[in-house]
Amino acid sequence: MRKHSFPITLTLWGGLLLVWAGERVAEGGQWRVILSSAGAAVVGVALGWRWWRSGRVSADAKPIEKAFVVFTALSAVALVTYWGVSDAGAKVLGHPLESDAPKLATLLAVFWPMLLLCALGPLCTMELAYASMARAPHVEAGRVRAAMWSGLGLAFTIVFSFAVQYVVTERDMKLDLAYFRTAKPGEATRKLAQSLTEPIRVTMFFPPVNEVGDQVEEYFNDLKRDAPKLELEKLDHALEPKRARELGVSGNGIVVVAKGERKESLIVGDQFESARTQLKSLDSDVQKRLLAIAKSKRTIYMTEGHGERAQETLASDAKRPAISAIREALKDQNYELRQLGLADGLANQVPKDATAVMVMGPQQDFSDLEAQALAEYEKRGGKMFIALDPEAGSDFKALLTPLGLGFKPVLLADDVVHARVTDTLADRTYVATRGFSSHPSVSTNGRGNFPLFTVGAGAIDELSPHPAELVVDFPIRTEATTWNDVNGNFNYDKDKGEVRKAYGLAAAVTRRPTGSTKVEDEMRVLVLGDSDAIADMVLPKARGNAVFVIDGLKWLLGEEQLMGTTNSEVDVAVMRNREQDKLWFYGSIVLAPALVLLVGLLARRRARRLPRPVITARAPSEAA
Repeated sequence: MRKHSFPITLTLWGGLLLVWAGERVAEGGQWRVILSSAGAAVVGVALGWRWWRSGRVSADAKPIEKAFVVFTALSAVALVTYWGVSDAGAKVLGHPLESDAPKLATLLAVFWPMLLLCALGPLCTMELAYASMARAPHVEAGRVRAAMWSGLGLAFTIVFSFAVQYVVTERDMKLDLAYFRTAKPGEATRKLAQSLTEPIRVTMFFPPVNEVGDQVEEYFNDLKRDAPKLELEKLDHALEPKRARELGVSGNGIVVVAKGERKESLIVGDQFESARTQLKSLDSDVQKRLLAIAKSKRTIYMTEGHGERAQETLASDAKRPAISAIREALKDQNYELRQLGLADGLANQVPKDATAVMVMGPQQDFSDLEAQALAEYEKRGGKMFIALDPEAGSDFKALLTPLGLGFKPVLLADDVVHARVTDTLADRTYVATRGFSSHPSVSTNGRGNFPLFTVGAGAIDELSPHPAELVVDFPIRTEATTWNDVNGNFNYDKDKGEVRKAYGLAAAVTRRPTGSTKVEDEMRVLVLGDSDAIADMVLPKARGNAVFVIDGLKWLLGEEQLMGTTNSEVDVAVMRNREQDKLWFYGSIVLAPALVLLVGLLARRRARRLPRPVITARAPSEAA
């Protein structure tokens, strides 16, 4: 009986080929009905033949024959499933299946070819194994079973390959896992390019075939996608000397951003190895040039004469970090920075060309005349950024009362959510928070999940009552586990009047004159309870703090549409304290070699315990 198994599988294949001819070759009319019906009948004959045969073989062959019946039946089920989702099934049901159950129709359309392949694959491999033992006295069931699993494995591999190919085709995504990557256009740069009202031309000078030029061109093509006012051109300095002279370019590897007579150059380089650093920070460099061309330079005044933080790190006390980082960030945003003190007329009025005024960590109170001048500036629709410190020991009442705010010079502490710096209880004053509201100044922090870190912050409260025209919002609050450390022992003492709650870290105050709808006429003030959070000690290392400062200024100036992050692929320095350095040092020179020696000793002892093979030598005569 074994040698007569293969004709049944051939019959099944013949029936399936007739169905294929009717459905794909004839496609319609009488021939389709004849061929498809004949194919279905032949498949039925093959299934019945298999069933009849399974009851007439020897006992050792019965499990194999039952497996043949199962896979033949699966082929028939696949054929019925196909007809259920075809137009033939629609005629039987009276309507297409996808009209009532589109997901089920899609599932069945994918399911039937998978089922057919998983049935025919094992049938073919089992027949080959079965035929090889046609004259054997007994059937090797294990051999046929192994062939069955081989066929199923091959079918599964094909199904998986087609599934992966389909997903890759439908979801065309590119993932760059390279160590080096060129920065892509960030959210802030994209919004800036989209907001352009006048054409800006970007001219890239690179040789025709150049890897750096390709990277730069890809960046600008991506940026231009939603920026119709951005015009691009790529030239070779050697072939376009006249155009290069007009733009002041002396060679390749230079990008020029120009609008009319105004132009800004960016030197990238045309050699890949030397251009790596520029390519990693390409997004921030391009944003600087676009801002310089598209936006007019505006003036921000920084108050002085009250112990404010110094401009440069070298000029400041080691215990009082400077604000050189934030100054550089503001210059990159095309702001001009000037000082404002008594000698500059602060006691009289704020200069009329002031776009905004920044008060950065004062240690002494403002005089009544200075506070009055700032209050008058605010009434005229002024914009102010104020950062205070509780270490100053002042509540800055003259500065904050006109804003409807109060400041408590008491350090906030948190024993649950804080930064680990010195591994002492003092770390509890390094409060970290993700308590952001829906205010525009922290929209990027909230979306990007960028926490804000503070170094000894004080709490900001809303005064009650305050002028009704003032609108006070708290964009940033601490976590609910924070308390006011009244006695300064870094421990929570409820009996000392210390309270755990979400304290206000930043306050946004607005006031719009009656009848005015212009942002220019609206007073906007942002107050932060810790100037250390935006000083050189923290700002370069904490992305959330830098994002808050830039977005806060954009909110002050009514440029919410330009908020967002800037991409950078520059490597971030790994920061470790002294204890961590010791751990890495001793771990690399002592612990790692010790582990290698230990593994070697254990492997050696195990090898000694294994039994050695016994080799018996025989005499030459015995071997012969």
